[in-house]
Amino acid sequence: MRSTKFPAFAAAASAAMLALAPAGASAAPGHHHLKVGKHPAVNSRCLSLAAGQARITAGETVTLFGGLTCSGGPSTLPPVTIYGRSAGSGFQSLGAAKVEGDAYTFQTAAINADTIFYASTSEARSPQRLVRVEPVVTLEGPEEKIPLETGKGGTTLFKGKVSPKDAGAKVVLQRENAVTHEEWRAIQRAVLVSSTGEFAISHKFLVPGDADIRVVVQPSSKLYVRGISNTLNYNISQKENLNLTLNSSSDPIFFGQPVTLSGAIQGAPIGQTVTLLARGRGASYVTAATTTTKSEGKYEFVQSPQVSSFYRVTSAGKSSAVLFEGVKYVLTAGVSATTVQSGQSLTFSGTVTPGVSGHPVYLERENASGGGFHVYEPGTVGPSSSYSITAPIYGSGKENFRIKVPGDPTNQSASSTTFSIEVTPAPAVSFKATPPSKPLQEGQL
Repeated sequence: MRSTKFPAFAAAASAAMLALAPAGASAAPGHHHLKVGKHPAVNSRCLSLAAGQARITAGETVTLFGGLTCSGGPSTLPPVTIYGRSAGSGFQSLGAAKVEGDAYTFQTAAINADTIFYASTSEARSPQRLVRVEPVVTLEGPEEKIPLETGKGGTTLFKGKVSPKDAGAKVVLQRENAVTHEEWRAIQRAVLVSSTGEFAISHKFLVPGDADIRVVVQPSSKLYVRGISNTLNYNISQKENLNLTLNSSSDPIFFGQPVTLSGAIQGAPIGQTVTLLARGRGASYVTAATTTTKSEGKYEFVQSPQVSSFYRVTSAGKSSAVLFEGVKYVLTAGVSATTVQSGQSLTFSGTVTPGVSGHPVYLERENASGGGFHVYEPGTVGPSSSYSITAPIYGSGKENFRIKVPGDPTNQSASSTTFSIEVTPAPAVSFKATPPSKPLQEGQL
């Protein structure tokens, strides 16, 4: 959040803040009571400071920028120095900003904890700006293409890491609500992060269906905001009935893709009738198709489900276990350019099939550590099944982005290929008219 008032931080190690300061940087105790110049063009009300991103993940850099905002004064700024501090530390000089005319810009080093910044000249000091930092949380589990089973013997191990290591932080395992999208509920709580930043959770699934799984890390200190992991997507079916089996040739599939459902009935003669029953989420089973057994009791059906579906087969009084077949959105994505000046905007656009007007679409940025992606800018699908997300790109060097459409009760999530964007330096004056980013709201994270 951006505010000129900031809460007091609890005592904590200041190593994260020191990492921001370049060699030779020094503390600035006298800047708590700066003498304000008399000239209206350089007093504290006329020196602005903005952050390109109000909320980042650990290890990312932040672009700070600002300039003169009062009229009638000089058209050039004197030298500008940037100061910053995190919990438990005093303000440190981070270095000189790049000044061009009445504007300045500054690229920080990597930040690993919530940090307050301000800009200062010999006569004035800007308002303070707080940049919140989420820890990078990575979650690992079984391969997503391997269906999971319910009940006894279906215990699944999830493990992961938190960076920076926040020993004692609580980890909550969450599953997305089955009847809405972007609403999450806790299915297991109070796993603690170890001294090495690692955690492990064993969970037993009881209900078949699709399962979007993530963890939320609730920090143990005031150095960070909560962290959210990458999402794992699973299809969960009942444990197979060996007397009447039912399997899928591919699970999940993309919208419009055919799938072969097959199995065998133990002891069945050739020509025995087999009925395939299907239902969507919240619906009742209906007959989808019938066929007859071949040699060794084998049978198969070819289906093209439009939504994620539950299947089972019946034959001569026997019934198979429930098989869940996930159907993923089909996503196309493109970007307006692959090179951009820092602070300038790019447009990411494409289509989602099937198109649902108002459905969320996310522009995601790869974590600085390379361990997954996080939401950079939200968007929505329009009436024509298309979307367009325009966002200013900050940073330097190569930055990786992708588009993701989250899943919902009918179709599963899909992600685009990665776009590698080269971010080049920009003149300080170009940042002055650029509105700073706003923090994402709950449900967009």
